[in-house]
Amino acid sequence: MAAEAHHSHRDVNGGWLRPAVFGAMDGLVSNLGLISGVAGSSASSHTIAVAGMAGLAAGAFSMAAGEYTSVASQRELVIAEIDVERRELRRHPDDELAELTDIYVARGVEPELAREVARQLSADPEQALEIHTREELGVGPADLPSPAVAAVSSFGSFAIGAVLPLLPYLLGATALWPAVALALLGLFACGAVVAHVTARPWWFSGLRQLGLGAAAAGVTYVIGSLFGTALG
Repeated sequence: MAAEAHHSHRDVNGGWLRPAVFGAMDGLVSNLGLISGVAGSSASSHTIAVAGMAGLAAGAFSMAAGEYTSVASQRELVIAEIDVERRELRRHPDDELAELTDIYVARGVEPELAREVARQLSADPEQALEIHTREELGVGPADLPSPAVAAVSSFGSFAIGAVLPLLPYLLGATALWPAVALALLGLFACGAVVAHVTARPWWFSGLRQLGLGAAAAGVTYVIGSLFGTALG
């Protein structure tokens, strides 16, 4: 007998990957841009370090608050729609049975078989609710992301990303290039890691993130230089 084939999938509903990746990238790019802009204005190393710390703190808290509010709002909307579906199943079971039957028929199941499958699956109210929400909303009641997980992931990853371009100044650097080099290396590494998770070519994703970070640093440095000259 042939051996059974088994495979597994990664967790795609945990609510942590997107805010973690976005937070790290945003922390790197935004603080690199901030530090480059302040450095471009010919500010002292102390001023650049203070600005970088302020950018890290403000950005991390802002990202965490934004992610929490966004995910919580989305979760509340889905829960409200699930409650609507629960009421419909209780008040109009025949209509909901017909609706589920039509879904299976549209997928190629013969009408009689589709109705029997829908009838059997609808025997358990909780199972019926899960099936209807998955079919109609594209999400199950047990798969909703956690606002707290999203906020913590976003906060931590932003702080880690933002500290990289700041680290050389905290260690006594007086030139901008070590901060830029470390940040671009971090961006390339983040891009490569994301490619590993999403199965994209690591070099393409790494170079893409490096290019975006370099562009942000260049633009903000020029802006900082112009304003520094104009206000100086």
